[in-house]
Amino acid sequence: MSAYTAAVRWRRKRDERFLDGRYSRAHEWAFDGGARVPASSSPHVVRLPFSDPAGVDPEEALVASLASCHMLFFLDFARQAGFVVDSYDDEAEGVMETGPDGRVWMARVTLRPQIVFSSDKRPTHTDVDALHHRAHEAWLHRQFGEERGAGRGQRGRAGRGLSAPSPRTAGRRWRPWAAG
Repeated sequence: MSAYTAAVRWRRKRDERFLDGRYSRAHEWAFDGGARVPASSSPHVVRLPFSDPAGVDPEEALVASLASCHMLFFLDFARQAGFVVDSYDDEAEGVMETGPDGRVWMARVTLRPQIVFSSDKRPTHTDVDALHHRAHEAWLHRQFGEERGAGRGQRGRAGRGLSAPSPRTAGRRWRPWAAG
């Protein structure tokens, strides 16, 4: 078993009152390899100047984490299948919504990978779909469960989970923590 750690550090500035809510949400994430990341609440959640738009917010980190995990599994599965990947770029997007209980949640994350392959062995669209499906199943499905059938123009069944339409439709969509 593996354990993963992250240190989260925040300090109130001397001139900030705290109880009135007028304090900076800027903080730092520190990781075991030495990386330090400026972080903050999202300006969509806490208005300026109490949030720092230059910092990574938890919502962005969740989107990046899901996209990164999917990419890393995709790359390894492509390698195992004998496909050479030269580049993988993704402009992932997460959407927050208010649920029926009135709480805000990350309703969906859409991945839009653009992948460049080289060498003589090139994957077909079916191969690429299968690699994406395997990457999805390898990590995300185990972490969050899965919701199927949320392709373009369709609504997935209600319940906890993630959804992943074909990458040839509107991108790959993950639905973490859906109420249901």
